[in-house]
Amino acid sequence: MATEVPVREAEGSAGAWGWLLAAAVLLLFADGRETMALAAWLAPMCLLRFVRSQPAVRGLAVAYVVAVVMRGIAFRGMTPIPGVFYFIFLAVSGVSVMLPYAADRLLARRLNGWASTLVFPTLLVATQFVYAHGPFGSWGGIAYTQAGNLPLLQTLAVTGLWGIAFLIGWFAAVTNWAMEAGLATGIAMRRLAVFGGAYVVVILMGEARLTLFPPRAATVRVAALSVAKGGLPLEDSVVQDVVQGRASEAERRQFLEATSAGQDDLLERSDREAKAGAKIIFWSEEAAYVLAQDEAALVARGSALAARDHVILGMAMAEWTPGSAHPLANKIVMVEPDGTVAWAYQKARPTQGPEMERSSASDGKLRALDTPYGRLTAAICYDMDFHPLLAQAGKMRADMILSPASDWRAIDPRHTEIASYRAIEQGANLVRAAKFGRSAAYDYEGHVLAQMDEYQASELTLVAQVPVRGVRTVYSVMGDWFAWVCVAGFGLLLVMSLRKQGSRY
Repeated sequence: MATEVPVREAEGSAGAWGWLLAAAVLLLFADGRETMALAAWLAPMCLLRFVRSQPAVRGLAVAYVVAVVMRGIAFRGMTPIPGVFYFIFLAVSGVSVMLPYAADRLLARRLNGWASTLVFPTLLVATQFVYAHGPFGSWGGIAYTQAGNLPLLQTLAVTGLWGIAFLIGWFAAVTNWAMEAGLATGIAMRRLAVFGGAYVVVILMGEARLTLFPPRAATVRVAALSVAKGGLPLEDSVVQDVVQGRASEAERRQFLEATSAGQDDLLERSDREAKAGAKIIFWSEEAAYVLAQDEAALVARGSALAARDHVILGMAMAEWTPGSAHPLANKIVMVEPDGTVAWAYQKARPTQGPEMERSSASDGKLRALDTPYGRLTAAICYDMDFHPLLAQAGKMRADMILSPASDWRAIDPRHTEIASYRAIEQGANLVRAAKFGRSAAYDYEGHVLAQMDEYQASELTLVAQVPVRGVRTVYSVMGDWFAWVCVAGFGLLLVMSLRKQGSRY
C-alpha cells in the first residue's frame, strides 16, 4: 500500500479559516495595483494551507471564490475589459489560477518525500506558460511581482519567467510540508533548509552576474519623446468622424490643424535633442497622428531632420486610412542618419478592445537595423508582454530594443516593469517611451539607467546613456526549456500518483 503525505485535516476549523483570511488579505497585495513582493510569496502558501486542510470540494470552491474576488479588487482598472466582461474574465481566469491548488490537493498526498512538493510549482509554471500564449500574453504572471529584486531577476536570463514562478510555488509547497511535520521538529527545519539553500544559491548566482559581469560597453545618448501632456487636443468624436470617413469640412480642418501642430512639436523637440548630443531619438506610441495620404510628407520631414542632424530617428505614428474596415496602422518608421528609411514595423499585438478592432494586420516580424551603436530593433507597447514575439530580438542578437508605448494610470509603472523583463531574458538593452506612463531605460541586467513618469514630470523627454552592446543569454538560445521541464515533470508526477492510487486495489 502506498504511503500518503499526511495532511492535518484537524486544522479544518478555526485555524484553517485563519489561513484563508490571511490569504485573502495578502492576495490584495500579492499582485495588481499595489503589489508587495513578499505578499506574492506568502499568499499562495496561506491559500494552499487552507485548501490542504479542507475536504477537496469545499476547500477548492471557497478558495476559488476568494481568489477571484481578491484578484478582481487588486487588478481594478488594469485590464481593459469593460463592464460585465471583466467579471467573466475573472471567473474564467480564476479556473487556471486554481488548477495548481486542485492538483496539489488531489495528487500530492499520494506521493512520497520531495516529489510531493513538486506538484504545485510544476503545474503553476505549466498553467502560466499556457496562459502566456493566449490573447493576454504573460500579463498577470507571478514572476512580475518581483520587479526590483535584481539578483533574483537574473534568473530570467536562464529560465525566463518560469524559474521565478517555480521558486514561489515551491516555497508554498515546501512550507506546507514542513508545517505538516510540525515546525518545531528537526525534519521540518531540514525541509525548510533545503529550500532556503536553493534560494540562496539562486541569489548568489544573480549577485555574481551583477558584480562580475556588469555591462562594460561604450554608451550612446538616446532620447525618448512622449507627446505633450493630455495627448492630442482633439475630441474623440472628431477623430472618430475623420477615421470613419464621415467628417465635415470643419472637423477635417480641425483634425489636420491639431495633428500638424503635434507633428511640428515632435520634430522640433527631436531636432533640439539631436543638437544636445542624442544619436538615437524616437517617439512614444502613436505620438504622431497622420492620414495615410499624408504619411509620405511627414516621413520626408523626419528623413530631412535625420540627415541634417545625422541621427537615427524612430517616428512612432498612428496612420489612419479613413473609411477602411481596419483604418489604423500603429507603427514606427526607422530613419537612418543619411535620411534613408530603413524599415517600418507595425505593432503585432494590438491591445484588446477598440485598438484590436480597428488595427490593420501586421506580419509580426521584428526588424533589425545595424548601426554604429549596435543592432537595433523595435517592439510597440503590448508587444512586450508576449515573450515568444520578443524571442526574435534574441535570435537576431539585438543590442537595443526601442519600445514606443502608451499606458494609463492604473498600469503605471507595472507595464514598464514587464517590458524590462524582456531585456534581461534576451540580453538586450531597452528604452521605453511611454505616453501616459513611465518612460525608462534599462541595461540587459535590468539596471534602471533613467526614468521619467508623465504623472510627475514636467518635461516629457527621457534622456539616457545606453550601452551599445547586448549579450547572448541561455534563455535567448534555449527559450522556454525550463517551462517544458515543468510540463514534463508534472506529467511524470501525475503518472506516479495514479499508479500509486491503482496499487491500492
